[in-house]
Amino acid sequence: MYGNAYIDPNEKFASVEETPELLASFQARIDRGEKIEPQDWMPAMYRKQLIRMIEQHAHSEIIGALPEGTWITRAPGFRRKLALMAKVQDEVGHAQLLYSAAETLGKSREDMMNDLITGKSKYSNIFNYPAKTWADSAVIAWLVDAGAIVNQLANSKGSYGPYCRALERICYEESFHLKYGHDNVVHLATGTSKQRQMVQEAMNRWWTPLMHFFGPSDKISVHTETLMRWKVKMASNDAMRQQFLDMYVPKIWDLGLTLPDPKLKKNEETGLWEYTEPDWEEFKRVINGDGPCNAERLAVRRMAEENGKWVANAIKNDEEKYVTPFA
Repeated sequence: MYGNAYIDPNEKFASVEETPELLASFQARIDRGEKIEPQDWMPAMYRKQLIRMIEQHAHSEIIGALPEGTWITRAPGFRRKLALMAKVQDEVGHAQLLYSAAETLGKSREDMMNDLITGKSKYSNIFNYPAKTWADSAVIAWLVDAGAIVNQLANSKGSYGPYCRALERICYEESFHLKYGHDNVVHLATGTSKQRQMVQEAMNRWWTPLMHFFGPSDKISVHTETLMRWKVKMASNDAMRQQFLDMYVPKIWDLGLTLPDPKLKKNEETGLWEYTEPDWEEFKRVINGDGPCNAERLAVRRMAEENGKWVANAIKNDEEKYVTPFA
């Protein structure tokens, strides 16, 4: 799907000087809408930013399965248990697609995993909050996945071929996840008074993380301008946040649910949503490791890596067993 699984840029392009002519030619390809493939020359910063972005996305899929995964054994009914198991399995599969895409840029999966469990690499801050009730699981499946689709549909039209192809497949599956989550939220919102209270409380808990989900305001984001010029990112953080609000706030209100932001309203003149500016200091604290579940999430990931080492070693030993050395 992605061509060569691992390409070391230091081998192929070590002697290629990053000249103005090369940069202009590269930008011209981007402007024409061409896809950049792993074997193509690319600026060092383009490669670096793609690795950062795709790796963080892959980590987010892996870690994002944890808050929902805790509800598999407690899901209300066999049908919802099966659906949640399938969803969690999908999320882990998405991570494998994304790790494969990132590997084409020259970083090994082992290095990516090591950077995750040591805290060097980041993942979406939204997954550092707890899913306290079944309603939290429902809100995650509907609205967090809705936010992910807004982001991923835009970026699937970007410039790096392997990432775009991975995103196209992921978006198909995420659309089913969104429908599953919406069905759960509707069931709770139209249920008993206790169910309605439970989903309203979950909505209140998740609203701040959802507003953080698309990243810092364009006024303070440090990567957006460059990433959009290279079509690594196809929409700004604020534009994606506005799209999300436009698509889902009316649906939330239609269910009789409220949102914990008294300033939230659509400006009919501008067509834009007005809202309380998210607390970006909280965003920074959480993404840098000081969130409610940061330590727990990484501890689970470390345990999984440790417990799974024997599988990797067995595969490696088996491969070495059948390699015929050169004479």
